[in-house]
Amino acid sequence: MQEFEGSALNVLKMNFTISHKDGDARTCKLVLPRGTLNTPVFMPVGTMGAVKAMSPHELYEIGAEIILCNTYHMYLRPGEGTVAEAGGLHKFINWDLPILTDSGGFQVYSLSPLRKISEEGVTFRSHIDGSTHFIGPRESIEIQRALGSDIVMAFDECTPYPSSYEYTLKSLELTTKWAKTCLKYAEKPQTLFAIIQGGTYKDLRLQSAQQLRELNFEGYAVGGVSVGEPKETMHEIISYMASELPADKPHYLMGVGFPEDILAAVEAGFDMFDCVIPTRTARHGTLLTSNGRVAIRNSQFRHDHTPLDPECGCYTCRNFTRSYLNHLFRAHEILGIRLNTIHNLYFYIDFMKKIRAAIEKDSFISFKRNWLSNYLKIH
Repeated sequence: MQEFEGSALNVLKMNFTISHKDGDARTCKLVLPRGTLNTPVFMPVGTMGAVKAMSPHELYEIGAEIILCNTYHMYLRPGEGTVAEAGGLHKFINWDLPILTDSGGFQVYSLSPLRKISEEGVTFRSHIDGSTHFIGPRESIEIQRALGSDIVMAFDECTPYPSSYEYTLKSLELTTKWAKTCLKYAEKPQTLFAIIQGGTYKDLRLQSAQQLRELNFEGYAVGGVSVGEPKETMHEIISYMASELPADKPHYLMGVGFPEDILAAVEAGFDMFDCVIPTRTARHGTLLTSNGRVAIRNSQFRHDHTPLDPECGCYTCRNFTRSYLNHLFRAHEILGIRLNTIHNLYFYIDFMKKIRAAIEKDSFISFKRNWLSNYLKIH
């Protein structure tokens, strides 16, 4: 078992308080042993213990309060034992603030047809070398305990889209059963969140929420969205699910990260978000600015010697021009990807700060409307 260092980490429990509400949108404080999250909050994704193209120091500088790491990938490589030997994930990656680890359920889901689901868990073949492995709810919790993350996710089955009603119901019941097992093996000071499933069927979503509410988890996530369903359907799920979650617990919408979707979810009452969008789009040359998206690879920026976003305070915008970023991208220079990523992640962190400020001023709806009118421009 991985031991947390420092007496505070052995006694301090999660504390969650609502600071202000503007309609259903809310600002909250989620106090964890390693730091406080101001919500709504965006969590940069560090799948294999590293946020792509970013150092921990750079993440601190842009104001990241928490990062997300991947249980499945860390289990396969380098292995939770190696991480535990190093003193846990925080020491292994040199990150002192909170870490959330997902359960591995989504990654196992994505391995179809390389997986076989049973009542006990999932047998699957590694995407790396084809070797056979098994992860069930107990194993997932034990891996996350060895990693030493601050927030751990219950093991679930992420329902594919589309799925029949019968399959989705069976999947939901399995997720609830696994959630009970996760509760049995979870240990303090780690904080355990449940994951609500139910596909695109409202009655099954509500059933999943009811079953998991009764188990009294410390936080609640909505999973199985943004997996191929129409955006309108995703927004419908967002609109009715937040009110089904305990009001005094954190609300986490998993894997949803386009800014316009985050705004819709914040309006509904969600607090926590993660997505690979800012880092992935940065690698492909799409940058997010206060005046819309910029495809920096386009030839129109070759002679544009202005900052990427004059209103942005990130390192990239303070020091380099669109012309230079265009050159780096076209020349396939690694620095270009790094500068793009710094900007996009800063954009997201700053975006969440602006959302929180608007909620505190009771002006979230007007902020949302004005912000979208600028952002949805495409250059």
